[in-house]
Amino acid sequence: MTIDKLNELKETAFKVREHIIKMSTDGGCFIGASLSCADIIVYLYKCFLNIGKDNLSNPQRDYFFLSKGHDVPALYGTLAESGLLEKSRLNNHLNTKDFLYWHPNTNIPGVEFHSGSLGHLLSVAMGTAYDCLLCGQNNKVVVLLGDGELNEGSVWEALLVAPSLELNNLVVIVDRNKFQANIETEKLIKLEPLAEKFLLFGWKVLTTDGHSFIDMEKIFTDLKEDYNMPVIVIADTLRGKGLPSIESRADRWFCNFTNEEVYNLLEELRTQEKTILTSETLMVR
Repeated sequence: MTIDKLNELKETAFKVREHIIKMSTDGGCFIGASLSCADIIVYLYKCFLNIGKDNLSNPQRDYFFLSKGHDVPALYGTLAESGLLEKSRLNNHLNTKDFLYWHPNTNIPGVEFHSGSLGHLLSVAMGTAYDCLLCGQNNKVVVLLGDGELNEGSVWEALLVAPSLELNNLVVIVDRNKFQANIETEKLIKLEPLAEKFLLFGWKVLTTDGHSFIDMEKIFTDLKEDYNMPVIVIADTLRGKGLPSIESRADRWFCNFTNEEVYNLLEELRTQEKTILTSETLMVR
């Protein structure tokens, strides 16, 4: 990955986080988990998926399913920064005159399927992947799951079926921020050892830092290999990434901030971004 490309990805992710924060007022949004998966979705749309405003009706394009649908602000922001959605429409969040609300709606360009109820979209993605294989197509089908979503039995049924169908065009990403709603995953229903469980179900399992574009590039470059099986990527992430004041906080799941609080959070994000950039510049020197 070139320095220019890396900087482009970082800039896009920063803008997406700005969008997410702005959507956390006047009704609020699921800000914590949206911030945790922002880098993942940005990487997918900018580097991995063949999806753009000019090929949405093309059956040969790739498919992305946001199964953890409450994180849709991260998807809205990425679609806007990728040219699939007018940026001005983000101001319509929770406005009854538009379709931008707490869960994905297919009236939004780029949204493949409604996903208000958790645990459903892996099966939908499997069906899409299977259809693509039957048609002799080379589409990539990617679905993003939440780690708390893994408590759904339907997820494990799908995990059992996909290897039997040899869906080597299917990629599952688990946003492993270690929280679900207002509790840590391991304090509710223990998921670990997670990688070992996926392996036993017949999946190729990879791990990555879900906030490192360089690390994700290495992992997703490896996906070009023919594994002859579906792939799961466990992405280690941080709830509320980019805002130290709310990072890894159980009570910062869904937030409805005042306009003043949003302003302060945007300032915090910008300060954090400057600190990171300064630190990276010193490391390069």
